Amino acid sequence: MLALASAVVTANAYYIHPIIALVAKDFGVSPSEIGLVPALNQIALALGILILLPLGDRFSNRRLATVFAVGQLLGLIVMALASDFRVFVAGSTFLGFSTITPYLLPAYASKRAEPGRLGQVTATLATGVIAGILIARVGAGWVGEHLGWRTVYYGAATVMLVITLLLPRIMDEREKSDASQPVQSHLSLVLSVISVVRQHPEVLLSATIQGLGFGIFLSVWLGLGLHLTSPEMGYGADTVGYLAAFALLNLFTTTRLGAWADRIGPRKARFLISLVQFSAVSLLGFFGHSLWLLMIPILMMNVVGPLIDVTGRMTFLSKPPGVRTRLMTAYIALMFIGGGVASWAATYVYEHSGWHGTSMLTLALSSLIVTLSFLAMQFGPKTVSR
Repeated sequence: MLALASAVVTANAYYIHPIIALVAKDFGVSPSEIGLVPALNQIALALGILILLPLGDRFSNRRLATVFAVGQLLGLIVMALASDFRVFVAGSTFLGFSTITPYLLPAYASKRAEPGRLGQVTATLATGVIAGILIARVGAGWVGEHLGWRTVYYGAATVMLVITLLLPRIMDEREKSDASQPVQSHLSLVLSVISVVRQHPEVLLSATIQGLGFGIFLSVWLGLGLHLTSPEMGYGADTVGYLAAFALLNLFTTTRLGAWADRIGPRKARFLISLVQFSAVSLLGFFGHSLWLLMIPILMMNVVGPLIDVTGRMTFLSKPPGVRTRLMTAYIALMFIGGGVASWAATYVYEHSGWHGTSMLTLALSSLIVTLSFLAMQFGPKTVSR
């Protein structure tokens, strides 16, 4: 049920990917201007994470998740009704600021999981996230092409209303033991993120790696949304959605690979996965002229991409329960700062250099991931294989 909730609350940020060209055409804006939509959404999400997510170590996760879900619902309604591009951007930005629930849930679940099953449980929630992204991109592509992009957001708002009503029934209240903890003000709780990160500095490295990985994901899919619908390729927005259906494979592979990471350790697993991802990214530039050939690197990236995130979270979700939400705060904030910068960079690079620019950008990001993952494996805490 938590994975299902994760799917719905995560999907909202990804509807824009296959329909980005349709929205740009309707509002009469350029690729770099439409790039502000996902960019500001991601940066606002990072700000929301920094300001709001630490509250998860103080207040009931159930209540917070419900409140933030209401915020997402309001953002979707504004986007669906917007008649001015600036209003649409504002709605998307507020949606991003309110998207906290997907990042409360992993810390919430980790407190209820046995240590030996942390990778599997984290991967199960990640599978929910993958399903949400899959449904968002495949569904939005088809609906946008045949029924108009506004219908996408009307439908998203309806589904979000349902999950907002269900969340209080899915989640339970915080543990009684939490009530005995010293009460901190909101400001001190936010500032305490700094001291917690100083005690567990590896989270910054994991967050940087994931920020680069998320940047690759956004760059590829925003680039595909523009590339495949360009006169050169001549496909519709629904084709972008169909291509995203390869993520269906993740529903079967992610949990198994999470269990594999439990056995060999998250740092070694992340390094091996980063090598596979680099191999896939290297093919994007060579195969960009053919939809069929593009399926090869996209399939590879879909399988290994989520494991960069899963293994990154495993490096700190084994820490004491009282600091996990704040460690998640630092991790997700840096991840979405990277995603926000990459979102704008991807559309800017595409406008000036086309798909070749997109492939070179992602190759540079992937090279950094391999390097940092190797350093983390060499100098991070050693994990004995079971």
